Amino acid sequence: MVQFHIQADSDIPASKQLFDQIHFAIATRQYPPNHRLPSTRQLAALTGLHRNTISKVYRQLEEIGLVKSQAGSGIYVKAQGHEGGNQLSSPLLEEHPLAKNIVTKSLNEIMAQGFTLAQAREFFISEIDWRLHCSTKIVVTVPTRDMGAGQLIANELEQSLQIPIQLVSTEELPQLLELGNSGTVVTSRYYIREVLEIAAPKSVRVIPIDIYDYGKEIEIIKKLPHNFCVGIVSISRGILNIAEIIVHSLRGDDLMVMTAETFDQNKLNILVRAAQTIISDPASYSAIKKTILQQRDNLIRPPQVIISEEYIGEKSINMLKRELGLGVNEK
Repeated sequence: MVQFHIQADSDIPASKQLFDQIHFAIATRQYPPNHRLPSTRQLAALTGLHRNTISKVYRQLEEIGLVKSQAGSGIYVKAQGHEGGNQLSSPLLEEHPLAKNIVTKSLNEIMAQGFTLAQAREFFISEIDWRLHCSTKIVVTVPTRDMGAGQLIANELEQSLQIPIQLVSTEELPQLLELGNSGTVVTSRYYIREVLEIAAPKSVRVIPIDIYDYGKEIEIIKKLPHNFCVGIVSISRGILNIAEIIVHSLRGDDLMVMTAETFDQNKLNILVRAAQTIISDPASYSAIKKTILQQRDNLIRPPQVIISEEYIGEKSINMLKRELGLGVNEK
């Protein structure tokens, strides 16, 4: 980080001292072209100057063409001469200097390995074409025994990615891949090994999805009273199996655990009458609510219903968006 030193008792105005030091840092490439300069808040903390003074210095630098302001992003060192690329420079890259820096750095690293510009261009084009191909179609696959989990994944991906999603069982996946144009295959990390065995020989990209960690629900289960009855409802048989194991490992025989798949109305009726707390995935909530209304005459007190968050973790969604070139809104 460039160090700034402002002499408060100097005859030279503080703004002039800062202007000259930034100008020097740019001239010596301590601040290279397209580098983002410190914010006025950061510089105020470093120099002790008022932010208005720093803003004035930045305006002066902009007026002489050394820096440029990007609305909502900050102040950047302006490329000069050949650094700007003249007429061959991409306007899009000029508008996004951070992205330009990434592209430039990647290109330099490739060429440092001994490859030519033409070869580097081919690398970029091949990777972009591959990702465009893979983003044209998303296939979600899980074993037939847990199609409910596949439905959760497909529903949430369709909502997040805003592109068509096809759901197939792992048993049907080989026949689908034989048809070609399969795009990207997505599955739960639980089933990644068996899906890779099918897809890898056909050079199809497979991306595993990390599921929600259920940390909030686990904390609730830890605090439930002894001999309490907790119900777990999901459209995924796999989730129910895992949930029973986790609850037992946390509480042993302290709790009575009842599970029901969303569409098993008989089990759902029994569970609603017996459970004091019900934990549900989002897709099952409407069925539970309907069942509680139907059973209200048989209930001393309606059970508390806790709706879990989305099945897929936010990090997994963002990772998938990056892989598909769909853009990510990071928090």
